[in-house]
Amino acid sequence: MAALPSTPAPAPAIAATLTPCFTPGSDCTSVIVQRIDAAKSELLVQAYGFTSTPIISAIANAKTRGVDVRVILDKSNETRKYSGATFLVNHGIEPLIDDSVGIAHNKVLIIDKDTVVTGSFNFTTAAQKRNAENVLIIEDDHDLVAAYRDNWFKRAAVSRPYRPREAAAD
Repeated sequence: MAALPSTPAPAPAIAATLTPCFTPGSDCTSVIVQRIDAAKSELLVQAYGFTSTPIISAIANAKTRGVDVRVILDKSNETRKYSGATFLVNHGIEPLIDDSVGIAHNKVLIIDKDTVVTGSFNFTTAAQKRNAENVLIIEDDHDLVAAYRDNWFKRAAVSRPYRPREAAAD
């Protein structure tokens, strides 16, 4: 019987690293802040709820460290009151407002073209302290990260600069 020709074994697929976090029970805010603090070159943010002081401060600190920080927020973040968006503006970050859809309900961080942080977890205190939420951190899946980056830039292209609402006249 003739020997079968040998064929090379397929190259093993590079597996992404997936790290979940759930509330209640885990400190997902700290997990998110740690990822933002590790950003070296680029941080792209999409947020609906945007009131978590630790997360907003970490984003501003990334900018201070020289990270290219870009933010897209839902139109609900344009308020008469001081907001997370105002904080970013005061720290040299000009958020965009995605108002071409009913709700810009994304909760996404794309870090250094290598990591995506996503899930149901709004960047709010309520998400950490009162809600049942999830966060999924995806690392080393370059195709998936590229898809999230592509979507971020598509949403940015249809967004406009942040404009805080004027305070009501007395």
